[in-house]
Amino acid sequence: MGDPLSGLLSALDLADTGARTREDIFTGPSLWVPHGRIFGGQVLAQSLVAAQRTISDDRFVHSMHGYFLRPGDASKPITFAVDRIHDGRSFSTRRVQAYQDGQPILSMIASFQDVDEGLEHQVVMPTDIPGPDSLPSAAESLAGTDHPVARFWATDRAFDMRHVPSPIYFTVEGEHVAHQAVWLRAIGTLPDDPNLHRAALAYASDYSILESIMRRHGVSWATPGLKAASLDHAMWWHRDARVDDWLLYVQESPNAIGGRGLALGRIFTPDGALVASVAQEGMLRVQR
Repeated sequence: MGDPLSGLLSALDLADTGARTREDIFTGPSLWVPHGRIFGGQVLAQSLVAAQRTISDDRFVHSMHGYFLRPGDASKPITFAVDRIHDGRSFSTRRVQAYQDGQPILSMIASFQDVDEGLEHQVVMPTDIPGPDSLPSAAESLAGTDHPVARFWATDRAFDMRHVPSPIYFTVEGEHVAHQAVWLRAIGTLPDDPNLHRAALAYASDYSILESIMRRHGVSWATPGLKAASLDHAMWWHRDARVDDWLLYVQESPNAIGGRGLALGRIFTPDGALVASVAQEGMLRVQR
């Protein structure tokens, strides 16, 4: 399949169809995945890129809220329709609908703001978390596992991810708690485009966040009968950061009920700057 990071960058380089009716229309490819269902983070990132294409260069995304409506087919391209809902003195709002075969698979609203000054504070990054160099990579954790999904997670993802305290690919080791942390970093260098780094961070934010729910109940990805799917995804960008440098993704789940679980995440730079906050509700069912 070639270099996974090059594939991601190619997927984020949307084609402008030139259509200028009520909506701006863009198209983009789907990245191959072994089970054939598009990774939700890909559609989030592409939708954000589509919205960014209609925003002036002096405004940057600060929040997005999206709903996953249908599973996407990784063998087909995606069409993105952007509605320019509002352009105000400081903020712009865009609605993006992602389509396949004429059916929406994601609906998202994103807000953009120009650079401004104001009150400033942030929560403190946890200090009791080991650094990424002391933790095994996904490739090391999955080495020797002859399964298409395991091979894909080990070598064909655009991000290196290292779990604290340990991954839950096959088993949940240690205490069953509703929190974990993941160090993540792109496997290569990205261009110096802040908007591209924000979109790539949206892509990576969909990785692993539901695992805080699974860890609490001792459910690994290898659990027989497990069915998991993202239902919605919200993200707030606070400060700029490069995704080709290490970032710490601290995750926790405050609640699970009715076949759904809520997971919250905070993303920090190694020196403690809060880059982004994330919230996602997912469907999680285990047929025992």
